[in-house]
Formats: sequence, C-alpha cells, structure tokens
Amino acid sequence: MENSNNSGRLEKKVALITGAGRGIGRSIAIKYAQQGADLFLCATRQETLRETEKLISKYEIKTELYPMDVRNRKGVEKMVQQSISTFGKIDILVNNAGIHRGGLFQDFKLKDFDDVMQVNVYGNFHVTQFVLKYMLERNSGKIINIASTAGKWPSYGQSPYNASKHALIGLTRCLALELGQQGITVNAICPGFVNTDMVNDSAKVYGISKEQIIEMVSQKTAMNKIIQPDEVADLAVYLASDDANSITGQSIVIDGGMVFV
Repeated sequence: MENSNNSGRLEKKVALITGAGRGIGRSIAIKYAQQGADLFLCATRQETLRETEKLISKYEIKTELYPMDVRNRKGVEKMVQQSISTFGKIDILVNNAGIHRGGLFQDFKLKDFDDVMQVNVYGNFHVTQFVLKYMLERNSGKIINIASTAGKWPSYGQSPYNASKHALIGLTRCLALELGQQGITVNAICPGFVNTDMVNDSAKVYGISKEQIIEMVSQKTAMNKIIQPDEVADLAVYLASDDANSITGQSIVIDGGMVFV
C-alpha cells in the first residue's frame, strides 16, 4: 500500500462524504484519503463510488461505500447508523450531494424546482440532523456544506439552484450559531464555476459549447481561470483540520476573483 503522499493532517479522523461519486465530492474523498482520514462515501450510483474507491485504494485508509439518495430520510438514517457501526464515530461531515437544473424561471416545472430543493436543501437537512446526534454526544465535529457563489448573488438561468444555495448558506449560519458552544464548527464552501459536469448544464442554458462557457466565465474572473475540483478539495481539507478550529459560520468563496463578497 502506498503511503508517500499521506501527510496525516486528518489522521485518525472519520469523514462521511455525500455525492462522493464524481466531481467535487470525488476530489474531496481523494484529498481526505491523502491526509489519512477513513472514509464513508455516499452517492446515488454504486459504479461511480467504485471508481472513486479505485482512485484512493493506494492510501492506507479504511473505506466503505454506501449507494443511496439523500432525499430518502429513512435511508439516510440507516446510512448514518451504518457509518457509526463501521467506524464508531463521524468527525467530519461533507454535505456535497447536489443537483442542478438550468433554464428560465417561467419554463421550470414544479418537479424541477422540487427536485433541486429536495436534494440540495432537504438532503442536507436529513444527513446533518442524523449525524449531529453523534457529534453532540462527543461535543466535537466539523460540518462542511458545499454551497456556491450562486448562494451569494443572482445567477442567470439558475433560479432553483440559486435559491437552494442561498438556503444552504442560511442553514450553515444558523447551525454555527446553535452549535458554537458544543465544539462543532459549521462552514460552507462557495465555489464559482468549477470544471465539472455542471458546466455542461450552464452551456446549454446559454446555447453555447462547454469550451465557450469556460472561456466566457474565465474572462469574468480576476485570475482569468475556471476553478478545478482539487482546489475546492484543498479548502475542504483545511476546514476539516484542527487548523480551522476557530472558523465557523463562514461561507468562503473560491472563484478566481469573480464575486468579491
């Protein structure tokens, strides 16, 4: 087993990561594995979880995969119980599961709006509530919500997604206030445009190619770049580490200098 890249920043920690089958969630899983955390990984599809597992197999950590939909409250409860049964604790929760629907507001059907809110907001609610039970027993824990710059400002053709990320930032702040004296920190990461599958959705809204949307977005940033999933994952490592013990209730933007809020 290879261990050369494992600096141990999260050694002896257990992290539960939702949406770990691709994109930002997969990158966070890889970075956490490099830092020595044992991982309980959730996503809707078993095959994408297996792909993530292959990428972290060289690190000397324990991993368990759990395919499920975070909209299923009873399923979430069983998932969290399984994580506790396997590892005995959850030190870090990364709420990354999310979906995107692009289009103009008047064209959305109720189901489209509801699907986004059910995954991005209620899914977060379900997972966090069940994990908190165990964090509160130990008066310790780090909760990291993957929000978006769409939770900071308006974004064209993203009304359901934008509303869901505003809600997630609000939830982050309220939980941080409630849990501040229980040794639990709650923060949100707000990426700008990240080079994941969601870029394709934005390209469709504007009626241009993925390459064109990347170029258009890059030109709007101070650094003339689009964010890579690894960059978001590096911030997630920091917030999960002891170095961030006094940081809570924050919604931290990582977007190459596009939204100065």
